[in-house]
Amino acid sequence: MAGSGFDWLRQLLRRLRGVDEKTSNLRRLQEVTSGCYDCCIRCLGAVPYTSLLATLLCYTGVALFCGGGHEALTHTRTFIELYFARDVQDFIVLADFIKYFQYVIYGLASFFFLYGLLLLAEGFYTTSAVKQTFGEFRSTKFGRCLSLTFIILTYVLAVIWLVVFGFTAIPLLFFINMESSCHKVNILSETTMFNQQARVCMDARMYGFLPWNAVPGIVCGNTLASICKTPEFYVTYDLYICAFAGAGITLLALFVYVVATTYNYAILRFLGRKGIRY
Repeated sequence: MAGSGFDWLRQLLRRLRGVDEKTSNLRRLQEVTSGCYDCCIRCLGAVPYTSLLATLLCYTGVALFCGGGHEALTHTRTFIELYFARDVQDFIVLADFIKYFQYVIYGLASFFFLYGLLLLAEGFYTTSAVKQTFGEFRSTKFGRCLSLTFIILTYVLAVIWLVVFGFTAIPLLFFINMESSCHKVNILSETTMFNQQARVCMDARMYGFLPWNAVPGIVCGNTLASICKTPEFYVTYDLYICAFAGAGITLLALFVYVVATTYNYAILRFLGRKGIRY
């Protein structure tokens, strides 16, 4: 009887130890889960969502503008050379412009990639959530001057890009008017008997593609309608739409960047007045 009593006590102690181990393991699991949850919340709170959105918009717009613009310029050279210019000398200025501007596009893609990363990093390190998450930061004159420099640079870049956005609309306007003229030619050719569609013309010299002494430089009537049915016309038209949309998205991203950097600078000034340094 005594032996069975001791065995029963041993089994009871083992069960109690098992319960204690399970309880301690459960507490450890809860602590780890709570720690991971708090860490995730802190990391999500430290993300500058405005700067992140602006960076995504900037990269998307620049990709559309550079990719579409590069290919549109290549097709424009072929398009103008085939249908609007007979002499190579009339086309040489536009050909040189296309060649050099395509190199500029390569530089723009690299510049915006690096500048977007810099602005995103500046947004991370000047967001109030980041300051609260990663310890004590101090607002020095260098930090405020850096944010002010980004504001000025981004504002100037937005103004310059506004001009680029306007120039991107010129070739797009040319193709829109050309499509409208072709539609008018098709309607007149079906409804009139006096060859009135021959009066509907499209002059590439008016849009700066060719000099005023270029021959022919202008296409009219049924010849114009036949050009609008070619694959070169539709491909070039679509590429310019893509480039124009990309320029607009990039301009929107730059304005968002201006708002984000201005807010960050205001935060730095506020923290500086309270004696908190960064």
